[in-house]
This record gives sequence, C-alpha cells and structure tokens, in this order.
Amino acid sequence: MIKGLIFNIQGFSLQDGPGIRTTVFFKGCPLRCPWCSNPESQNVYPMILYNNSLCNKCAQCIDVCDVQAISLVEDGVRIDRGRCVIKCTKCVDTCDQRALSISGKEMTVREVLQKVIRDRSFYQTSGGGITASGGEALMQSEFVEALFNECKKEGIHTCLDTSGYAHRKALERVLNYTDLVLFDLKLIESLSHRKVIGKSNRLILQNAEIVVSRGIPLIFRIPLIPSLTDSDENLIKIVTFVKTLNLSKDVEIDLMPYHLYGIGKYNMIGRSYKLAGLRSLKDDQIQSRKALIESFGIVCKIV
Repeated sequence: MIKGLIFNIQGFSLQDGPGIRTTVFFKGCPLRCPWCSNPESQNVYPMILYNNSLCNKCAQCIDVCDVQAISLVEDGVRIDRGRCVIKCTKCVDTCDQRALSISGKEMTVREVLQKVIRDRSFYQTSGGGITASGGEALMQSEFVEALFNECKKEGIHTCLDTSGYAHRKALERVLNYTDLVLFDLKLIESLSHRKVIGKSNRLILQNAEIVVSRGIPLIFRIPLIPSLTDSDENLIKIVTFVKTLNLSKDVEIDLMPYHLYGIGKYNMIGRSYKLAGLRSLKDDQIQSRKALIESFGIVCKIV
C-alpha cells in the first residue's frame, strides 16, 4: 500500500488556489530557498521540532533518549540532529509540556482522502478543492497521482502547487489528474537561480512548457523577496519568458510578498535563518511591481 510522508493538512485554506481548499503539505524538497517558510518540509524524513518557550527543563526527554542526542542547556535542551538517527518518538512521547513534536507522518491515500472529503461542502459552495503543496509534492508523485485520482472520482477539484523542479515523468504522472497548477518562478537567470536556490532553473522552465503544452490551467507565482527576486530586471525577464509560452488563455501572475511567518520554525529545527534582518516590502513597493507586470498586458494579483 503506497504511503506518503505528510507534515500538515490544513483545512479552510484561502491562498492555495480558488475557493476554500484543503492543502496537503508533503515532506521533501530539492530546492533550498533561503526564505522558505516551511524549512521542516525540506528533509525527506520525519524531524523533531523543539519549542523552547514550552520547555520546563524537566529533562525527561534526556533520560529516554537511547542515543544521547539531547542535552540540557541554559535556555532549555539541545538536540544533536546528527546523532539522532533512530528517528524514534520516545522524547516526544514523554514530553508533557508538548515542547517536542514530530514533523512528518506516513499516511495512506485513504487516510488523507478521508480528511479531504469531510470538507466537501466547503468546496461545493466556494469552488474549492484539494491542493498538494510542500515541500515539493512532486517528490512523492506516485502518491499525489493516486490521491488526485481518488479526488477526481469524488468530484473534488485538484490543484498542484509546485516549484517545477522535478523529473518530467513525475510531473506528467500528476498532471493526468490535475485541474490547476500553481507554478513558482523565482529567478529567471540560471546562474542567479543556482547561487540563491541551489539548483539551475533549466528543468523548471522546461516543465513550465510541459504544463502549457498539456493545456492545463496555470497560474505563475513569484515570491517577492527584497534584493533577491523583486528587481525590475528579474520581473521583466520572467514576464518575457511567460509570454513566449503561447498560452491559449489570458495568463495570470500572482505576487507573493515576503513575510516573516516562518522564522520561528528555524529555531525549532536547530537552524539559523539566513535572511535575518530582511524586511517586507511596503505596500507602495508591492503595487509598483504589480503595475509593472500589468503593463505587459498580464493579469496580476497579490496573494
């Protein structure tokens, strides 16, 4: 029985496609965006999250750790994530304060589908449905394919939220059951993309062309990261690329302003946030980027 590694299922989601949606967040991502708001999603295995604001230093987690990966420090406990290779849940199970939790749970298609179906009435009244996100959902393409297939049988609208960085077969497998694609475009210059994100964008641009060739409704999304992706030059080059794709319908580009919501998660997984000190764009700056894209005759929304 095929299983997927899920780290969150979020109901009543309003920004992951049309209408009211249930967003299924998949573990694993091949990219390393420095602004990632779900850093716990990047690894392809479950992770222990530690919230030191809830910790009372009782040391019970230290006592039950078989590999001695947890130690007491001044502001709580420290987890040696290189030593924690067993990936058991003893420390989590013993933590009465819930300072420790696990990100990542294996689930069957049926288990996920049951959670999705319970919100069917919201989808019917709002034009919503299910969105597969991440991480990068295409890293678990066989599971997403099976899940979307079942959703289509239930009459539920399916949406793939992707970075576009995936093997062609993985993408096409999922597209067979996909009603809408949300496709991220971050940096158009390959060298800049590799330097900032960690990978070339060649595969991403090729996959964008595949989605268009399949005739599946497509919305491009650009994260507006100050000093990284928000320059006029980058935005104009992205628009120029999009306009070469021969889309049969009016194209839409959504802008996703930089936010600080995910910073706290980096402490919870023992990582430093590389963009510390970066501030969000002001409203007038965001509107100017929107106007720039609209000047090319493209529908642009801020999400």
